[in-house]
Amino acid sequence: MKLVSWNVNGLRACLGKGFLESFATLDADVFCLQETKMQPGQAEVDLPGYEQYWNSAVKKGYSGTAVFTRVKPLAVTYGIGSSEHDGEGRAITLEFDNFFLVNCYVPNAQRDLTRLSFRMAWEDELRAYLKGLDGRKPVIYCGDLNVAHEEIDLKNPKSNRGNAGFSDEERGKMTELLAAGFVDTFRYLYPEAAGAYSWWSYMYHARENNAGWRIDYFIVSESIKDAVNDSVIHPEIMGSDHCPVELDIF
Repeated sequence: MKLVSWNVNGLRACLGKGFLESFATLDADVFCLQETKMQPGQAEVDLPGYEQYWNSAVKKGYSGTAVFTRVKPLAVTYGIGSSEHDGEGRAITLEFDNFFLVNCYVPNAQRDLTRLSFRMAWEDELRAYLKGLDGRKPVIYCGDLNVAHEEIDLKNPKSNRGNAGFSDEERGKMTELLAAGFVDTFRYLYPEAAGAYSWWSYMYHARENNAGWRIDYFIVSESIKDAVNDSVIHPEIMGSDHCPVELDIF
């Protein structure tokens, strides 16, 4: 089974930058989007053979997630059951026969970490949510998780220490999640792979210099880590400041 996750940084903009062609090339069974920045119906997304599920933020043009799937889910849930965190369209869960898929756009801690407390509360609620699902069947958790976990996961760790996405607090929450019975599939398969990034700033020619961060993930329950065939990053695919990431499993 092939799953893809991509922060498109505004789907309407990405549709004008080759999204449909990239979608066809990747040919995923399940395709997860983050930062759609739109309400359903604001753009025509014609994907024959795929069911579409959208979770849009209350605030227009902000955040938002979507899942397009060829495999019909048993059930679909929006949000993580949090009154504080569910107005921003950040999560969609699809239940399949033998696993849950959770697609997330994790809140950014923002410059000067102004939203760090919101982010920390989200992380704790999300971890509890994933653990609850994992008690029922294995979990595949994907999306823009807005953290580079270790120094190998970004080009310039020293100068970014303490910045949003590489603060000790955010990195610590990822460590806690993995310790709770989950596996970062890319690092599990490629523990020494350096220069493997999924996001680049639009400034300073960052992408052409590969001065990036790996902040987009596929994380799975420990119980299915040996079913992972590959975990792939697609820096060759343009259209956003992020590139798609892929999981091949089962």
